[in-house]
Amino acid sequence: MSLPPRKGTLGFGIIGGFKLATGLLLAATGFGIFRLLNKDLADVLEHFAVRIHLDPENRLVQDAVSRVSGIDKAQLQALGVGTFFYAALETLEGVGLILRRHWAEYLTVIATGLLLPLEIYEIVEKASALRIVVLLGNLAILIYLIVKIRQHPRERGGESPEPNAAGARS
Repeated sequence: MSLPPRKGTLGFGIIGGFKLATGLLLAATGFGIFRLLNKDLADVLEHFAVRIHLDPENRLVQDAVSRVSGIDKAQLQALGVGTFFYAALETLEGVGLILRRHWAEYLTVIATGLLLPLEIYEIVEKASALRIVVLLGNLAILIYLIVKIRQHPRERGGESPEPNAAGARS
């Protein structure tokens, strides 16, 4: 038996779905990073450029090859672990928001808020349209969740939290 959808949950569902998709993509990226541990990254990148019909002598390809050639195994492992951690966080936020858990709203506000200074720094260092769009999207999510958290539970589209069998609130 399924419960009828609660009013006002579309925003949480959209944000949760986005977070869940991001978490899954990051997990796939993490697996890809670990598959590269015992390979020469410069060779892999050159081979990839050739497979997608880019000129390996192209200045942008050569710049990318020179950047990855300085990455050692320990750095790659750290990047993989960080990617998996971030994937787990995004997945946890996404599932929690889809299930309309109050803790997920707070977790998403805290995690998004903590990453804003890094995003701003990245824009100051090298502005790009993508970085600005990501910052604006995260600001919109942050503002939406803060507004919803501050609303009375009935205005948020849910019922007042009722104690469960153990007497605790969810």
